[in-house]
Amino acid sequence: MSDILLILFTLLFPVLLLYLKERVRFMAKWSTLIVCYIAGLALGNIGILPASASALLDTLSSIAVAISIPLLLFSVDIKKWKELSGKAILAFVLAALSVSLVSGIAFAFFRTKSNESANVAGLLVGLYTGGTPNLAAIKTALNVDKNVYLAVHTSDIVLSAIYLLIVMSVAKPILKHVLPLKNWDANIASPENMSFTTRFSDYFRKGLWKKIVAGFGLALAIVGVSLGVSMLVPPDFQTMVTILLITSLALAASFVPQIRTLPMTFATGEYFLYVFAVAVGAMGNITQIFNSAGTYFIYVAIVLFGSFVLPHC
Repeated sequence: MSDILLILFTLLFPVLLLYLKERVRFMAKWSTLIVCYIAGLALGNIGILPASASALLDTLSSIAVAISIPLLLFSVDIKKWKELSGKAILAFVLAALSVSLVSGIAFAFFRTKSNESANVAGLLVGLYTGGTPNLAAIKTALNVDKNVYLAVHTSDIVLSAIYLLIVMSVAKPILKHVLPLKNWDANIASPENMSFTTRFSDYFRKGLWKKIVAGFGLALAIVGVSLGVSMLVPPDFQTMVTILLITSLALAASFVPQIRTLPMTFATGEYFLYVFAVAVGAMGNITQIFNSAGTYFIYVAIVLFGSFVLPHC
C-alpha cells in the first residue's frame, strides 16, 4: 500500500464510520473508537503495509493527538466548575488520589515484570482521571510502545464493561440504599444545555463551515506555537513540553466566549482521536499484544477495581 493510500485510509475510515453510525442501526451499537482500533489492527497485520509505514503512522498519530487536544478543550467552561457542589469536587479529588496511589502500588509490583511499568501507571492515571483523550496524550508524551498502549487500552475496555455491568445490575439495588439519589437535575446533561454537538450530520448544516474552519485553524495555530516554543528545551523533553503547552493554551482560549461557543470543535476533536486510533492500531502487532495481554490485564484490573475500593475502606 502506498503512503498516499495509507494516509487516505487513516483519515477517511473514521469519516465513513461516523456516516454509517447515523444511518445504519447495527453500526450505531458499536463504539467508534473500538472499531477504529480493530480496523487499524487488521490493516497492520494482514501483510500489505511496508516496513516504512510505521514511521508515517507514528507521525499521523502524533499529529492527530496534538490537534485533538485543543479542539476537545475549547468548549470547556472552567468558570462553571464553581457551580459544582463541594462534595462533587471532593469526590473527584479523592478518586484522583486513589487512582494515583493504586497505580503507584501496581507499578512497584510490576516493575520487575515489565520495562513499561512506569509508563503504564502514567497511562492509567490519565485514563481514569480524564478519559481517552488523556490516555492518547500521555501515550504520545511518554512515547509509550504502541503494543503496550493497545494491550492496556484493550484491557481497560473489557474490564470497564465488566465493571459497568456489575454496577448497573448486581450492585444497583444495593448501592441505591447506600447512595440515595437526591436533588438530581435531569436537565443538567441534556443536549440542549451543552454548547457543542457531536453528530456527524451537523457538519453539513448551513452557516457552520466558517466557524468550524475557524476552530480548526485556531487549533493548528496553538499546535504550531507550542511546537515552536518546545524547540527551546532539550530534545528529550520536547514532546512532553509540546503537549503541556497545547493543553495550557487551549484552556486559556476556552475563557474567550467566542471560542468556547464555536460549533463542532468537540466533535472534530473526537474525529482526530479516531484517526489516532486507526494509526496506532495499524502499528500494533497482534502477536506481541496477546503475549503481553495477561500481564497488563491484571495490571489494569488492580488499578481499576483497587481505586474504586480504596476510598470506601
